[in-house]
Amino acid sequence: MKALAAGIGVVFLSPILIAGTGMMMASSADAVQSSGSFSSCLTDIDTDKVAEQVTKILDGASGKNVHIKGLDLPAEQVPNAQTIVAAGLSLDVPKKGQIVALATAMQESRLRNLNYGDRDSLGLFQQRPSQGWGSAQQIRDPVYASEQFYKHLLKVSGWQQMTVTQAAQAVQKSGLPDAYAQWENLATALQDAIAKTFPGGGNDADGKDADQGKKPSTSTTGCAPGQDGSGFGRIPEGSVPKGYAIPKDADPKARKAIEWAMHQLGTLYQWGGSCTNSHGPDPMGRCDCSSLMQQAYAHVGVTLTRTTYTQVNEGKAVSPAQLQPGDLIFSRGSAARPEHVGMYMGEGLVIEAPRTSKPVRITPIKDWTILAARRVL
Repeated sequence: MKALAAGIGVVFLSPILIAGTGMMMASSADAVQSSGSFSSCLTDIDTDKVAEQVTKILDGASGKNVHIKGLDLPAEQVPNAQTIVAAGLSLDVPKKGQIVALATAMQESRLRNLNYGDRDSLGLFQQRPSQGWGSAQQIRDPVYASEQFYKHLLKVSGWQQMTVTQAAQAVQKSGLPDAYAQWENLATALQDAIAKTFPGGGNDADGKDADQGKKPSTSTTGCAPGQDGSGFGRIPEGSVPKGYAIPKDADPKARKAIEWAMHQLGTLYQWGGSCTNSHGPDPMGRCDCSSLMQQAYAHVGVTLTRTTYTQVNEGKAVSPAQLQPGDLIFSRGSAARPEHVGMYMGEGLVIEAPRTSKPVRITPIKDWTILAARRVL
């Protein structure tokens, strides 16, 4: 997502980077300070109000009538916060770690995916290519940036016993180490509101399985056991897992779209392929992720646009906690510009055309970092 820099008063504070031998560092906090900066913690955050406003944004509201104290551009900032939480859930990071990540991004970029910053700092966390965080293109991918932050955080010994600002500082090495504290209450409210939009995502007990490498009782998407697809075990690529049946209460058109998509199982992915003859000799008749969705619904009389970037605007937004068979789910990239799409099949399963050299296949939803979901019926 491109940052909306124009028209916003920003003050650049030169950071003092604390060097450490052999240590990768992000830029200092305060690569960007908005005109609405805070000198102390936002202590009067109304969690219920934040949840109400966050839900409006995630359901597709423009942001004009959405007001969240501490967020000047909620239509841009909330989807970025959702990406950070989703990445944390996908990596089994406890609630506190997600709060640390959100507070960090609030301080570093005001939850904006910036294409500028101090020196070569970029993105949500103002990570620096020159300090080993990845290429500029990678850092500007919100999912990649979030995952990198979490991977560094999880390597910090005892981070769960630290304060939020101490944990953030242990990763960022900022010249203003106390700056993260002011965002803790807002980050906590955002995490709580966003996590609840994922199935079971608000059930995390902080500190559970800390630093032990254990799986929590819920899946990476927060689905309860048996609803996240894990109950089917390993699913051979191109096959239908034993025991799966399209739910009886599925919309008739969704049922037929799923059935059509299942007939493409095992056919190789082709970027730019039309999906009009996936079993034929012409590679361009095979499916990529968005053409599989387009053609599946075309066979039941529903017209979808061609690309993932446009399909994310089809139909209406739905919460990942309320998925129904036939819903489109999006991952990779950002919520506003995702790079991959699949179709929810019910029973915690998704059918997708994944990538070059891979066949159309069925995967458990626990393996997905859901950035957006749309209902096209």
